[in-house]
Amino acid sequence: MTSVSEREPEKAAKNAPESNLALVRRARRINRELAETYPDARAELDFTTPLELLIATVLSAQTTDVRVNATTPELFVMYPDAQAYAEANPEELEEILRPLGFFRAKAKAVIGLGKALVERFDGEVPGRLKDLVTLPGVGRKTANVVLGNAFGVPGLTVDTHFGRVARRLGFTAEEDPVKVETEVGKLFPKKDWTMLSHHLVWHGRRVCVSRNPACGACSISHLCPSYGAGETDPGKAAKLVRPAPDRSPTAGLPLVR
Repeated sequence: MTSVSEREPEKAAKNAPESNLALVRRARRINRELAETYPDARAELDFTTPLELLIATVLSAQTTDVRVNATTPELFVMYPDAQAYAEANPEELEEILRPLGFFRAKAKAVIGLGKALVERFDGEVPGRLKDLVTLPGVGRKTANVVLGNAFGVPGLTVDTHFGRVARRLGFTAEEDPVKVETEVGKLFPKKDWTMLSHHLVWHGRRVCVSRNPACGACSISHLCPSYGAGETDPGKAAKLVRPAPDRSPTAGLPLVR
């Protein structure tokens, strides 16, 4: 197999105008190669139920998944269902959430979320996008995380990593998450959307980072029109690659329903 250090970006992908057909073919090839690069790609939040994933995703705003995963074991034991969140003592909940930052706002958010689930969905997390986005603090990104990973309903999770990598790869030039979701979705079969999200997010967190991406250590550099945006020397680039966080071997696996 050709090593990353021996690969050069394909001229057609970097310089020549690209037809829509060529873009679709390149995009799908990229997804296949990222699947080989990240065979264990999945949600990086730990959960065992749709409610746990919903709560963890809401709490992950403005903090890291690692910090959320360190906080949620106690949280999930103390609050096992939507009713428990709805009836939570704000001060006690705030104390558990304190390590995440913005703990007062987050406590208020999950209490409100619990109340909405109890009042409108009999305490169950709905399995439809149009229902999920009516919940307080739940937008399309959070809804698609829950649908794709807890219910097996394909969705694109357009977070900052997804958007950045999609733009660098030339899948879209849009900045608005909804427009990014629409344009990227047209390039792939719907069944691939959830895993594509994991592939782009994992790549964006580990290699194609915001500042000084590790181009020289990138497994898809030969397909990337933005090659050269970061360090191209293989040795130097390898030092920029960020390791995956330590996790349980089954944490974040899609639920079998």
